[in-house]
Amino acid sequence: MVQSSVLGFPRMGVNRDLKKATEAYWGGKISRDDLVAEGKRLRLAHWKIQKDAGVDIIPSNDFAFYDQVLDHIQLFNAIPERYSKHGLDSLDEYFAMGRGHQKDGVDVPSLEMVKWFDSNYHYVKPTLQDNQEFKLAADPKPVREFLEAKEAGIITRPVILGPVSFLALGKADRNQTVDPISLLEKLLPVYVELLEKLKAAGAETVQIDEPVLVFDLRKEVKDAFKPAYAKLSGDKLPKLLLATYFGDIVHNIDVLADTQSLYGIHVDLVRNPEQLETVIGALGSEQVFSAGVVNGRNIWKTNFQKAIETVETAIQKLGKDRVIVATSSSLLHVPHTLDSEKKLDSEVRDWFSFAVQKTSEVAIIAKAVTEGPASVREALEANAKSVQARASSKRTNNEAVKKRQSEITPELHSRKSAFPERYAQQKEHLKLPLFPTTTIGSFPQTSEIRVQRNKFTKGDITAEQYEKFIEKEIEEVIKIQDELDLDVYVHGEPERNDMVQYFGERLDGYVFTTHAWVQSYGSRCVRPPIIVGDISRPAPMSVKESKFAASVSKKPMKGMLTGPITCLRWSFPRDDVHQSVQAQQLALALRDEVVDLEAGGIYVIQVDEPALREGLPLRAGRERENYLSWAVDSFKLSTAGVKDSTQIHSHFCYSEFQDFFHAIAALDADVLSIENSKSDAKLLQVFVDKEYPRHIGPGVYDIHSPRVPSEQEIKDRIEEMLQYLKPEQLWINPDCGLKTRQWKETKAALTNMVNAAKFFRAKHSS
Repeated sequence: MVQSSVLGFPRMGVNRDLKKATEAYWGGKISRDDLVAEGKRLRLAHWKIQKDAGVDIIPSNDFAFYDQVLDHIQLFNAIPERYSKHGLDSLDEYFAMGRGHQKDGVDVPSLEMVKWFDSNYHYVKPTLQDNQEFKLAADPKPVREFLEAKEAGIITRPVILGPVSFLALGKADRNQTVDPISLLEKLLPVYVELLEKLKAAGAETVQIDEPVLVFDLRKEVKDAFKPAYAKLSGDKLPKLLLATYFGDIVHNIDVLADTQSLYGIHVDLVRNPEQLETVIGALGSEQVFSAGVVNGRNIWKTNFQKAIETVETAIQKLGKDRVIVATSSSLLHVPHTLDSEKKLDSEVRDWFSFAVQKTSEVAIIAKAVTEGPASVREALEANAKSVQARASSKRTNNEAVKKRQSEITPELHSRKSAFPERYAQQKEHLKLPLFPTTTIGSFPQTSEIRVQRNKFTKGDITAEQYEKFIEKEIEEVIKIQDELDLDVYVHGEPERNDMVQYFGERLDGYVFTTHAWVQSYGSRCVRPPIIVGDISRPAPMSVKESKFAASVSKKPMKGMLTGPITCLRWSFPRDDVHQSVQAQQLALALRDEVVDLEAGGIYVIQVDEPALREGLPLRAGRERENYLSWAVDSFKLSTAGVKDSTQIHSHFCYSEFQDFFHAIAALDADVLSIENSKSDAKLLQVFVDKEYPRHIGPGVYDIHSPRVPSEQEIKDRIEEMLQYLKPEQLWINPDCGLKTRQWKETKAALTNMVNAAKFFRAKHSS
């Protein structure tokens, strides 16, 4: 028979239960035991959901209190001494690595956090030492959670990150030179020990994720696979199903040839269906093929007819006993359940499938190919009806939008003048000092802001009352910036729920959910809007608040917009038209907003594109260059309609620009702000090597942590930056927006930042 499987399930719970419990623990409101108990309750609930849906192979060890890679860092004792030396409780040590720790005389920043491949999920980077040693934790989490499920009567397939990916996704610690992959021989015995314990506990099969196989791998990494998996085989070890996702593995298929230690291979057939034939052809005579045909990254219903046809192709070559129907990846990237969405329009609701519904989808497909379509006829007919209804819906098409797109000319993508001429006008207009200070946009969203927004949403207060409240909050934020003595102000974004959702709610072509939360990092959850049709802007979206802020401000006010690529990437996009079409529609809507902001007296406008790097195709080549071409054009289309004297900023998360720096330069933004506080300042060398002519604000402190950096610490970071950047190029700002922080820590950190900037201003002005 064909079995069904899920590669991983969302952790947060139906009502973001894990978020609430974790933050309560951080706030001292519940005990360690309370948090651990809540974690166990959620795991049991999620295993039961999958079992009740009829899933044959249910994952364990896919749960994490913060991040699954961080779990492995602690599991293998790959913990830098700056965390281990304090004797913290193991859970507090874990959270210290994830979010920093500043309490009871212990002051450590968090480890670096970066995007998980091209998703909006963030993982904690393994940070390794020259003298790195590994040791298995005394009570290994994968074993503990497997036994927990077993005790509940559910036999699971434990999920662990493979040794090659664990190292390849890591980095050498600061002032260390180790190549992480060179540590493989030290790490493999610990994996063997873990697998032995899992086998002894009763785990017959283990899912071992090696997602780096979708990359273009260095020779040292690629060559590591065969010897590694030769050592991870034997009678004392469970069978291994190697899982890949988010891309194809055809270019690395030779790695898997003759690797008989593997029980089977999983591939993502949603992202790259064309790899099916090649991967099946590379399998050994008894190896199993796990077909990822249910999308783990988007919320559209699976087209059962197409999925069944794909699975049948595999069955014809391998037989039913060697094929598994699976999700394409973990379901971590989709919301928990559609059942919570009581307010969604019934037409579009019928097009969607969230994690709970996707568990049923894999079971239905497996049953259809095992017992025949008649065994699930009702489900197949309902699915076909939904798919057809979406394809023929009038909600997806807007002829006016299509007409405007057809009239776009190349000239619309270019500013009137080159940067030197623009900057001369901006310098005269804005009168900014050397080392200008600013923030990335948002200030802390207090409980009072959330309460008032909720009241307005429910209709408990009028639009006029809510507007007066927002204006009061803006005035308070400007007063605080006066006290801090920043140079370019922001209005703080008190009216905004989320940087994409806020704009999506004001654009035609989007729909929104009430409870469809997805984990972004740690306890941080986002509720991505859903693009269901052609996009347009019926009215200005942010002009009123920005104009008000400028009217009560002494200094230049920065208008804040989310760029077209980020609006696209941080939404659930359509899968029936190319993403470049959707990006261009968003760019046209934002162009109108940028022009209206300038007309309203806003002469510094920041169009954030933190997702530009995230959207980069994982492999070099034509697909990557095509993406960068239309992504850059979309940004330029959105920003090129202003005068030379108006300064365009853009913000980017993460500083790994080396492989697409030409595209960053091509954006032609006057000022870039980038995450840099946890990255080596040497990464700024690329701006020197490429003779980047415009201005840059590398973040001087990490906003993902509540920790307050000292003034000297920020001075040290600026001094490092000045080894690579000219004083007249350098802006001083935090890594990202301050929405998730508290006011006390925000004021303290920004005070230190401004003082550090003034120190260098005086030093370089004398």
